[in-house]
Order: sequence, then structure tokens, then C-alpha cells
Amino acid sequence: MKLRLIERANHALDRYLPEKRLFLKSDTGTRFVRLRPLTQAAIVTTTGLLVTWTAIVTAVFFIDAINAGSNREQVARASQAYQERLNAMSHERDSRAMEAQAAHERFGVAMTQVSAMQSQLLASEERRRELETAVNVIQSTLRRTIAERDDALSEVAQLSSELSSETGQSFSAASRQRDLEHVLALLTEALEETAEGRDTSQDLIAQARSQIQELEFQAALSAERNERIFTQIEDAVAMSLEPLDAMFRAAGLPTDSILETVRRGYSGQGGPLTPITFSTSNGTPDPVSLRANDVLEDLDAINLYRIAAESLPFTYPVIGAARRSSGFGYRRDPFNGTRRMHEGVDFAGPVGTPLVAAADGVVTFAGRRGAYGNMIEIRHTMGYTTRYAHLSRIRVNRGETVSRGDRIGDMGNTGRSTGSHLHYEVRLNGTPINPMTFITAGRNVF
Repeated sequence: MKLRLIERANHALDRYLPEKRLFLKSDTGTRFVRLRPLTQAAIVTTTGLLVTWTAIVTAVFFIDAINAGSNREQVARASQAYQERLNAMSHERDSRAMEAQAAHERFGVAMTQVSAMQSQLLASEERRRELETAVNVIQSTLRRTIAERDDALSEVAQLSSELSSETGQSFSAASRQRDLEHVLALLTEALEETAEGRDTSQDLIAQARSQIQELEFQAALSAERNERIFTQIEDAVAMSLEPLDAMFRAAGLPTDSILETVRRGYSGQGGPLTPITFSTSNGTPDPVSLRANDVLEDLDAINLYRIAAESLPFTYPVIGAARRSSGFGYRRDPFNGTRRMHEGVDFAGPVGTPLVAAADGVVTFAGRRGAYGNMIEIRHTMGYTTRYAHLSRIRVNRGETVSRGDRIGDMGNTGRSTGSHLHYEVRLNGTPINPMTFITAGRNVF
């Protein structure tokens, strides 16, 4: 049955592939090989499949090569765009710092002007009180002089009456008239002096009131100008303070305790700002002083936030194109498939991708450490440490001080690793915590 089917197939293919014979000649004789139609069809089919397979494989390799070149260009463009974004954010941060510094300088100038104006107001107030005292003294003198005049007139009338009753002579009238004229002359002179003093005092009072009105007008202008300056400074300080405060709160950090820790440990230049007071006595500070002190406290907080932010791992540790390939927490182990705790975050990228310090600190380890491979550990403030594992190259040494953004190594595939990536850890007093909490919180600031 099988042979019959083969014969039928050969007969059907004989029109297209007639039987061929290959003669093989040797020293001992000549032999031939029969190539029946079915055999020829099998050879042609096999050859066609091999040619098709070769073409497909060649096309696949060619497409992969094109895609690899395109991916490299995309990675380069993404790296350049990320670097430009970092540069723009750094420039914006420097601009904010310069604006805050300029606002602080303008605030100092405004406070000097306010102090000078308050000094002028105090001097004007003292002058006004002196003039009021002089007017009161003059009025008292005038009242006393009028009273003395009335007493003198009464005494003259009484003496004239007594003299007239005792002597009864008319010649005493001339004497009394002379005495009265003398007394009236004295009283007139005293009244003229009093009137002159009153007129002078009124002129002084008018001048004092004019000066007071002028000073009050200047004080109102200064108050309005100071209000605008205060408002601009407070707005600038609020715009600088809010993102920093939100960053620390998003990272779950207690802002009050962190600021107090930085304030206690800070000993460099530009430390906590000294409060301002304009009070000339030991009484309660005026509203301007209280408002100025509030602004200074906010500027002090911005300064402390900046110091704390540079010492805590808010910065992305990879420069260039990289993707997060594994998160923090329990996961399936890539080697044995068991469920294990992953104490960091993995960022996959090409070998040699630059790695940077996430914050200021001191390198406590730089070398080979078991499953970590080539590893760097950096100690930061407040008990925080960061680890960078599976590196292809280490660019720092133990004991070296690094700043946020300094290049410390290159991404690699050393240690217990399935491919080129960075294993990044953040620890607090030795306990691992999720690094993405800090990276996400600092994304809009750094």
C-alpha cells in the first residue's frame, strides 16, 4: 500500500520533475544514482525551506540591529533631556536662592528705613510734648499774672478807702491816682509780656502741629511702602518655604525635630538669624518688629531646610536613562523563586551608567561585599545611610567626603545579579526604608 502511494506520487510529479540519473565514475567502474520525482520534490522543498529560513533569520537580525541603533539614540536623547532638566532645575533652585538673598537684603534696607522713620517720629513726639509743656507753663503764668493784677486792684481800692476814711482830705486823690497809674503801668507791661509769650507759644504750637502733620504724612507713606515691601518679602519667603516643607512632609519626616536638630548642629556661616526689635524700652515689641521677626524665622527655616535637604537622600541616584526594575518590599527571588524581602530599589540601565551621591556624606565602605558585589556605603546626618551595589566601577575611597550629585561610581552587574542594574538602599539607624519615599518627595525640588 505504501509503495503504491509512492508510485502514484512519483507519477504525478513526473510531468514537473522528470526522473534524473546522476552518473558517478570511478577507477573501478561507473555507477548512477536515480533521482525520482518525489526525491527531487523533497530536495527542492528542503532547499526552499532552508533559503526561506535563512532569509527570515537575516531579516530578524537586520531589524534587531536597526532597533538596537534606534534604542541607543532614544537612550542618548532621554539622557540628554534628563540632564537638561536637571540643569534647568538646578538653575531654578539657584535663582530662588538668589531671590531669597536679594529679598533678605531689601528687607534689611527696609528695616533700616523703618528704624530711621521711627526715630524721627519719636523725636517729633518729644518736641510736641515739650511745646505742650511750654504752652501750659505760659498759660499758668498768664493766669497767675491776671490773678496778681486783680489782687493788686483790690488792694489799691481797699487802701484808697482806708486813706479816705482816716484823713478825709481831697489831696489824697492825686496820690491815689499816681499809685494807680504806676500799678496799671506794671500790669500793662506784664500783660504785654504775657501776650507776647502767648503769641510766641501759639506760633510754636502751630509750627509743631505742622511738623507733626508732615511727620504723620511721611510715616503713612513709610508704612505703606513698608507694607508693600513686607508683602513682597513674605510672598517670596512663602514660595521658597512651601515646597521644602511639603518635600519633608511627603517623606514622612518630622519637620520640627529636623529643624531643631540642624539648628543645634549647625556651626558654619549664615546660621540662625537674630530677631529684630525696634522698641526703645523693655516693653512689648511693636507689630512691625513682630512681623519682621516672623519673616526672619521663615528665612531661618529655609536656611535650615536647605542644610537638611543637602544631607538627606532626596536626589535620584542615577544620571541618564534608567528604569525602576524592582521595588522595595517582599518579592519573588529571581534565582530560586522563593519569597524574600527586597531591602532597596533596583534601577536597570546599561553598564557604565553614571551613579551619583544622593546627599552629602562620608564614604564608610567602598569595595567588594558578598552578594552586593562592588558596593559603596555613605553615612549621612541624623542616622541615615545609603548603599549602592553591583557597581562595575568604584570612583571614591573610604573616608572621602562627597557632596550631593558627585559621581561615585558606574552601574554594573557584579555580585548576585541577573543583569546590569543599581541596587539602591536607604537605611535609618541600620533599618532599611523605602528609598522611593525620598526620591518622590524631592522630585519637584531637585
